[in-house]
Amino acid sequence: MQGVALKSEELRKLLSCGCPDAVTLYLYRKAELPLETALDALHFTVPQMVGATDCLRQLGLWEQAEKSAPQPERPVYTDADLNRAMRRAEFKHLVGEAQRMLGRTVSTEELKTLLGFSEYLRLPADVIGLLLSYCVERSRRRGVRPPSMHTIEKEAYRWADENIDTLETASFYVQSQLQVHTRIQQLRLRMQIDHRRLTASEEQYLISWIQMGFPDQSIDLAYTRTCENTGGLRWAYMNSILKSWHEKNLHTPREIAVGDAAPAQQPNRKNAAYQRHGDKLTPLAQKAVQDALAEGQEDEDGIQ
Repeated sequence: MQGVALKSEELRKLLSCGCPDAVTLYLYRKAELPLETALDALHFTVPQMVGATDCLRQLGLWEQAEKSAPQPERPVYTDADLNRAMRRAEFKHLVGEAQRMLGRTVSTEELKTLLGFSEYLRLPADVIGLLLSYCVERSRRRGVRPPSMHTIEKEAYRWADENIDTLETASFYVQSQLQVHTRIQQLRLRMQIDHRRLTASEEQYLISWIQMGFPDQSIDLAYTRTCENTGGLRWAYMNSILKSWHEKNLHTPREIAVGDAAPAQQPNRKNAAYQRHGDKLTPLAQKAVQDALAEGQEDEDGIQ
């Protein structure tokens, strides 16, 4: 890191903050080094980076440029626009990072798309760097090839729409999404799906169950009950079990054991008319389940 000069007020604030990570990040930024590579260069974890930027913000030492409203429609960038952008050290460095992360040379049209992230969506360079890193890591975890620029562009628009436009918000988002993806892969193995990748609809089911607040053990219970009642994994049936528990505010195995326990058998015929989880299915009920599963399978096939 090259030498930097600090004003007395900056030095006083840094010495009083009690956060070594904040001091390191501030010196890195004062040296005018690219923020999109700060995580790697400083060997920071995402929580460290968020904590350091939050500390500097409280000290008044972290200023984020004001975003102006984007144009109604994305402009069509010309080669001249691209050449002008490439003369900026920040954009040129971003191009180099994109090519390094994707493992290939980026085409001219892809460079224009990248320019749109900066000039049209108004995403800061450090956020674009994190966006690229996140998209590449997500593909790696899914076991697929690096993402296309079109895929990255769709994610960039979503970030812009959801105001994920600062290093702090982007870091929190990336960390939470990667944690969800790690959990999805763990659940996939717990459900004995180890010979193939999940389909988009299957992954969405898992995401919805995680968002409902179910721990792994509760999802295991629903999986076991589904297999016992239907003879295998049926996503629509399993989803109905978990949605039923969620609507009753039953999430942990203990809550489920108490709140979803089968009531004691009653001698009257009125109670016998209702099928409960865990009851042995009658031939008529088995046919009803098969018909419902056939319907659910058609729905899942339609989603895919």
